[in-house]
Amino acid sequence: MKPSILTWSLLSLLLRPTFAAPENAPAPDDVAQNAPPVAAKDDAAGGEVAPADDGSTVFNGITVPVMKEIEGPKFEETVKEGYWFVKHYSPSCIHCKRLAPTWQTLYEFYYTSNPLSSSTSKQQPPDGESSMNSFHGFYNFHFASLNCLSYGDKCQELDVKLWPTFTLYHESKPIETFTDPKSMENLSKFVEKHLEIIRPGSRTPEGPTLPAPGDSKVDTETTPNKGDTKKEKEASKPETGETPTESQVAKTSPTAKPRPIPNPQGTSVPLTAESFQKLVTATRDPWFIKFYAPWCTHCQSLAPTWRQMAKEMKGSLNVGEVNCETERRLCKDAHVNSYPTMHFFRGGERVEYEGHRGLGDLINYAKKAVDVVGNGVQYVDAAAFKEMEETEEVIFVYFFDHATTSEDFLALDRLTLSLVGKAKLVKTNDTILYDRYKIHTFPRLIVSRDGRPNYYTPLAPKDIRDFRQVLTWIQRVWLPIVPELTAANAREIMDGKYVVLGVLNRARTDEFIQDKRELKNAALEWMEKQTKLFQLERQEMRDEKQLRIEEAEDRNDQRALRAAKGARVTITEHDKKQVVFAWVDGIFWDRWIRTTYGMDVKNGERVIINDEENRRYWDTTVSGNHIMPSRTSILETLTRIVQNNGNGLKSKSTVGFFEGLFFSMKSFTFSHPIIAAIIFLAVSAFATLCVKGKIRRGKNAGGILGAVTGSSGNGFFHLDGKEGLLGSGGSGGGKVD
Repeated sequence: MKPSILTWSLLSLLLRPTFAAPENAPAPDDVAQNAPPVAAKDDAAGGEVAPADDGSTVFNGITVPVMKEIEGPKFEETVKEGYWFVKHYSPSCIHCKRLAPTWQTLYEFYYTSNPLSSSTSKQQPPDGESSMNSFHGFYNFHFASLNCLSYGDKCQELDVKLWPTFTLYHESKPIETFTDPKSMENLSKFVEKHLEIIRPGSRTPEGPTLPAPGDSKVDTETTPNKGDTKKEKEASKPETGETPTESQVAKTSPTAKPRPIPNPQGTSVPLTAESFQKLVTATRDPWFIKFYAPWCTHCQSLAPTWRQMAKEMKGSLNVGEVNCETERRLCKDAHVNSYPTMHFFRGGERVEYEGHRGLGDLINYAKKAVDVVGNGVQYVDAAAFKEMEETEEVIFVYFFDHATTSEDFLALDRLTLSLVGKAKLVKTNDTILYDRYKIHTFPRLIVSRDGRPNYYTPLAPKDIRDFRQVLTWIQRVWLPIVPELTAANAREIMDGKYVVLGVLNRARTDEFIQDKRELKNAALEWMEKQTKLFQLERQEMRDEKQLRIEEAEDRNDQRALRAAKGARVTITEHDKKQVVFAWVDGIFWDRWIRTTYGMDVKNGERVIINDEENRRYWDTTVSGNHIMPSRTSILETLTRIVQNNGNGLKSKSTVGFFEGLFFSMKSFTFSHPIIAAIIFLAVSAFATLCVKGKIRRGKNAGGILGAVTGSSGNGFFHLDGKEGLLGSGGSGGGKVD
């Protein structure tokens, strides 16, 4: 038995290398799951790597597996570990199809990238994606897609409003949605930003060299940092066969420059022309800047408030100031015409702050501006919009659909700065709101004031993207239906308009609420009436144009036909003098109301119809009674005034006699230009004749004929009388030869 046992033992030792696997070799299943994708063999003829039949692709000679398509029910389970950059899309979406090559190439580029150099590696690490040498292993960062057509409920649950939407998730929770224009460069910047957060110091400040969408390779050469020597690079490289540690990886990559914290000291920074260009104009960082002069008393009063505001905005908003005595050119370029002037800047864009100068007012404005600049245009659905209507009097709504382009959204974002402190701007693609406001073309912009919509009528893409044109329309309608008159908006409300001004008393709560309601109802009725009249007038003009076309066709007059067809109906609601409604606190502005309109709110609430352009106002109705805060009293008087260009009722002046006379003449000239021209010519002719007659009399006073009048010496002819030419003809008793 012993020889037999010895024989079998020797035989087993000889056969073991033939049948046994290496001690650390994984099981067959583990190899299939964990082994890196194997690069296909080079083609014998061309040397190109051929993609595998399983849908994988090849980038820089490395086989890239198919991007992960997440199933809706398994979404949370899939993204519960690490970082997942997910594209939410629809296969039928045109924009998704156009962006597909960019997204695929971005995935291939990063999948094959080397975290040591932020470029594309030439070979995969031997132990697959879990290796610290691989992109996925080093950053635990993954790319995936979610089909919203197949898993619509899941996309709705994830609050996906439009396609494609790119969101970064960390451990199943969304941390940021990509909102910039969808290009390879912007998507890469987004990825690079978060990779730097995941592994600080691992990304280069200048970023990687990117491929073009659809490319299958990219130049992997990177520009070394200044000061790096060849010896340092060699020393930093691990020896062959070594796996670099995480600390080695961090050391071999230059440190990325972190984004500076705004206003770290909580102070107002003095700016010169050079520092202004460097810190404000050349960056996209928001700045709140005061332009002042040291001798200005208002500037001196504002100084401590401005310093305190800067302290309150520490870490949130950059605050600066410019001395216009030393930086005259800079202030001139900023169109500063008075002191102090405050502007909110973002890069090359700016908006002037025209509100009150109290600490609370400045801080409130600054916080709103930071919120708008930081978050952009807010998305709302029907429910959120309904809640917003309860607190906001004016809301601008931008309607979009799946075909709205990034260029449209960029034009929309430019409007945010101009609306800070004025009104709310939101965007939506909610079908409930489509139906409510009867929106059928996209994109479309409307304003909702107390639930009453007003539409931006131009529909062409170039018009909706025209910043100046859109902003001009916005400025016409951004006031509430009945705003409160304040020092900040007084010029905007009063200039060039008829203003129905309710002088109210806040202390009488019940009457105050009722009077405001009456003012608003009167305003809504007036606006509805004027809209109908405008539509009727425009239709009449269109009918006249059509009549001229038909008449030219009947006469076969081609010239008249072309002229008729070329005529454009360009009438707008703003061609005529506008009527606005407002209210003023009669207690707070008591002195101004008494000196301007001669009334005291303590004697009861009243309504004034003001014409600031002509320095006049009306405070009585047709019957001679005071205009009260009631629809009947207001509309009856207002109609009489507007129909007769202010001459239907006797007005009162807000200025002195001579200034009032001047504005009366001005008003008459604009109301009756032909009569005014005739009167002017008549007065001019009369004045000319008078001047000429005086000159003629002056010349004749000492002339030859004047001397023969004798001793009277008055220089005038006398045709009758004792001493006239028809008299004795003597020389006044003088000696005659």
